[in-house]
Amino acid sequence: MGDTFPRGVAALAAGLARGEFSSVELTRHYLARIAALDGRLNSYITVCAEQALTEAAAADAARAAGRAGPLTGVPYANKDIFCTRGVRTSCASKMLDSFIAPYDATVCERLRAAGMVMLGKTNMDEFAMGSSNETSFYGPVANPWDLDRVPGGSSGGSAAAVAADLAPIATGTDTGGSIRQPAAFCGISGLKPTYGRVSRYGMIAFASSLDQGGPMGLSAEDLALMLNAMAGFDPRDSTSVERPDEDFTRALDLPLAGLKVGLPREYFDAGLDAGIRTAVEQAAKVLEAQGATLREVSLPHLDLAIPAYYVIAPAECSSNLSRFDGVRFGHRCENPKDLFDLYCRSRGEGFGAEVKRRILIGTYALSSGYYDAYYRKAQQVRRLLRDEFNAAFAEVDMLLGPTTPTVAWRAGAHASDPVTMYLGDIYTTAANLAGLPALSMPGGLVDGLPVGVQLTARHFDEARLLGLAHRYQQETDWHTRQPALA
Repeated sequence: MGDTFPRGVAALAAGLARGEFSSVELTRHYLARIAALDGRLNSYITVCAEQALTEAAAADAARAAGRAGPLTGVPYANKDIFCTRGVRTSCASKMLDSFIAPYDATVCERLRAAGMVMLGKTNMDEFAMGSSNETSFYGPVANPWDLDRVPGGSSGGSAAAVAADLAPIATGTDTGGSIRQPAAFCGISGLKPTYGRVSRYGMIAFASSLDQGGPMGLSAEDLALMLNAMAGFDPRDSTSVERPDEDFTRALDLPLAGLKVGLPREYFDAGLDAGIRTAVEQAAKVLEAQGATLREVSLPHLDLAIPAYYVIAPAECSSNLSRFDGVRFGHRCENPKDLFDLYCRSRGEGFGAEVKRRILIGTYALSSGYYDAYYRKAQQVRRLLRDEFNAAFAEVDMLLGPTTPTVAWRAGAHASDPVTMYLGDIYTTAANLAGLPALSMPGGLVDGLPVGVQLTARHFDEARLLGLAHRYQQETDWHTRQPALA
């Protein structure tokens, strides 16, 4: 599997534009890599080889006719949470194993309109519930840097596919860090946009006030190009924000002089791995050398983000997943005795253990007598965190810190202790609770495993966020490092 083609969206788009290769040739290359290597990773649930080659041929025809856009003919992988017309959309659950989506999610429509070629649907934690990609009905995904370790979750399939060069870029979703954490574990870049920036229509809901789709790729430049295609107002999504269209590549080459970068002291607590702390400190020095000003700031109640998140997200999931009842679509049990038996056995058979756990937690938190004590209090904490972020952004332009407290752990390490796994999201959940854009980028290696550095910005400041990451990546080569499997 020689390196016939360059890596990354920007390089591939440039090669297509120059006529160095065709989309059909490029698509065949990725399909061959998937066939040869994904048996060891399990990063894809469904590979759409025939459809991909048809789309690639259409992209080549559009380019020959002078109708090509910036991303025409570039392949991508699609997280199996986005509805795709005529293709299984399973959410990595037995509940939806046989579900063929009758329509495209808005994200898929927009990427199709941009001329991109969908290689297939990537593996994930069931219904996006998990931080390790071990809860999938189709089996766990392996980390291409070390096949005995997890790739992170819930977008672990997308992260592993990009890291192993089984796709140049992929879609993901982020409810509490599910783009950024696997990006960190797999040594790629991943962006959670501002809540409402990317349409949620056709994206199967986990926690509606937290979920947000975004791109996962090798570099900030690739993320910017992908976000140009993904973002935009959608009247079919009541949470979509109407804003003027913008070019997210516009700030990639802006100088950093005068930019104030905040280092929240709560990010550097005793739970942070020493090697990751060093990587973040070195990243800060790289930005400072380019003209950015560093300043310590505080998010005093960051430690409340995890407990608030794990009340709000399960509460919303218990409501959203009530639609999967064995009646209209999804898994249905055999020979139910009555309606109650139909509901109980269909849901009991269709959902995995982690999904059941979160449904139970959420239903309890919303129940009579506990709503005020748990759900209402968690929403008050959410507002408090948002106010603290706003106070920090009154002093600085961006926040810099670690994405995760540790590198990727060994598969099965937290199988009997989900709470320990939940605590691994300490640095990511707060951005979801506040609706802020946040990005993880490769910032080093610890014991041969990738480290993620996280940047967080004000609402709708993705262009400058991507610009800061791009300038860092122009001075470092961590985003170009490849696992041995690639």
